[in-house]
Amino acid sequence: MVSSEVLDRVQPVYARLRHAIPPLEWPVFAEDVDAILRLKRERDAVILAHNYQTPEIFHGVADIVGDSLALAREAARTDARVIVLAGVHFMAETAKLLNPDRTVLIPDPAAGCSLADSITPADMRLLRARYPGVPIVTYVNTSAAVKAESDICCTSGNARRVVESLGVARVLMVPDEYLARNVAATTDVEVIAWRGHCEVHERFTAAEVAALREDHPGLVVLAHPECPPDVVAVADFAGSTAAMCDYVDAHRPARVVLLTECSMSDNVAARHPDIDFVRPCNLCPHMKRITLANIRAALETMRHPVEIDPDIAVRARRAVERMLAVA
Repeated sequence: MVSSEVLDRVQPVYARLRHAIPPLEWPVFAEDVDAILRLKRERDAVILAHNYQTPEIFHGVADIVGDSLALAREAARTDARVIVLAGVHFMAETAKLLNPDRTVLIPDPAAGCSLADSITPADMRLLRARYPGVPIVTYVNTSAAVKAESDICCTSGNARRVVESLGVARVLMVPDEYLARNVAATTDVEVIAWRGHCEVHERFTAAEVAALREDHPGLVVLAHPECPPDVVAVADFAGSTAAMCDYVDAHRPARVVLLTECSMSDNVAARHPDIDFVRPCNLCPHMKRITLANIRAALETMRHPVEIDPDIAVRARRAVERMLAVA
């Protein structure tokens, strides 16, 4: 039973979550939220949470939220002694690359990524041998070891800008095939793609979009560029998770669907209870490994610190910093 004192302390937090979590469910989260807020003060810690985290994390305990690009930027700026990354492992590695002297914790080190698993450093070296002189643009959804074999990183929000910043006629873009093909459709640069896919976004289809439009008249469709190109082609707007959030904030469509991980719809809907969010829910099983309970445990025990081999870190950091300079 949660005490009334705890509920009183976290009431301002629940005010942000009342449209996402029913009052009867809030006591389930309240004690962990209260403990995490206290531990952040004691540890001089900051929590960075990706847009795919559940509302009780995203709106409840996170200090900085956003897409991969926003989290990379803020990781480079924070002065907290401890960074807790509420996201997947490659994001925690990126935070560590940009804060080598700070402690970076990942609440569950098994929080992985199908894209990150789709390419290895050995694959990168084979690409170098097959395409000599062609720069490699590497999506941030990769391990530090893969980033270390790259010329520059990108996110879904800045991919075209990064590709064109190189001033070359042809680039390799790894590992997301669909992101590469969607970028190729918007630039004169030849983009050679790898065959990696996101297990969330690859499941969306153009036929599903057509069915959604038929069932929900007036529906505005926003797609992530990790979706297949035929899905992006029939969407009203395609962009990163941050760009989709900005679209909803600016245009306030009466009815909208976000073709991405479904917790993001929950988080945006918490800010816009007047908008009808249609939700074909594709969950990321890796993101869902992060919970309030293991965030609390990470702060209590300082467990799962991220460490990167120094040689890999130097080379990977260079690719990330090049991206941030462009962004």
